Amino acid sequence: MAGTFFKRAKGDSSFKRLLINLILIVACAAALYPVLRVITVSLRPSGSVFSMDLSLIPPDATLASYQSILFDPKVGFWTWIGNSLMVSVITAMVALILAAPAAYAFSRFKFAGKQPGLIFLLVTQFFPATMLLLPLYMMLIQLSLINNFWGLILCYMSIALPFSIWILKGYFDTIPNDLEEAAYIDGTTPLGAFFRVILPLSTPALSITALFSFMTAWSEFIIARVVLQKQALFTWPLGTVTLQGAYYTNWGPFSAAAVLISIPVVILFLLTSKYLVSGLTLGAVKG
Repeated sequence: MAGTFFKRAKGDSSFKRLLINLILIVACAAALYPVLRVITVSLRPSGSVFSMDLSLIPPDATLASYQSILFDPKVGFWTWIGNSLMVSVITAMVALILAAPAAYAFSRFKFAGKQPGLIFLLVTQFFPATMLLLPLYMMLIQLSLINNFWGLILCYMSIALPFSIWILKGYFDTIPNDLEEAAYIDGTTPLGAFFRVILPLSTPALSITALFSFMTAWSEFIIARVVLQKQALFTWPLGTVTLQGAYYTNWGPFSAAAVLISIPVVILFLLTSKYLVSGLTLGAVKG
């Protein structure tokens, strides 16, 4: 019923369009209001964090919380951001390097164990990261990768890689085989067709795969908490926890850190937004 109502038609009445717009405005306001409240708390002086004032910009607004986060060497904010960026970027790059040829093989070639392999990759997505934590931790101990960024990246790869292969495999299925056959006639090898034909046509899927792999590593807390125990290695989810005390939390700096940390993600989403819809929908069906 709701789907029929929201379906666009040529004869939509002004009342219907107005009602749909009002619903969308209310939904956007409900999603944005908590974010705006975090910004408000970050602008309040330390003595009025728990004020009952509901104004979005407090009358005594100050940037003291941002200054303490950005310029206080005891906080270590830039260290958290640098560690998170390094881990997230490497995770995204390695996910693309490994997932693209694996997805191409699943999409184009016939080999023993192809269907069981795809099902196995899909089944791995059924298990949350907390269930994999113990075996991953034992494996990292054997490899001496505790308190090591490569150990954390290895854990994130085990989560991001199966999903990346499925996304890219679905997209590769939509690319006609005729393009590769034409490249073969021109003398290109299968590997050359992959790099010169398939990858340039797969920019939307590659961008979305990199984005999701980046987000897998950027905002993860539980695995990082177990693998990284030295404060100098903390990523931002671990670093912000240090702003909480046993009996008191610095909500002003905590909120300021939350606002600053969201900026790289917003920029990344803006840069990849034009690929978001096409990257997710073109791989849904083979045509």
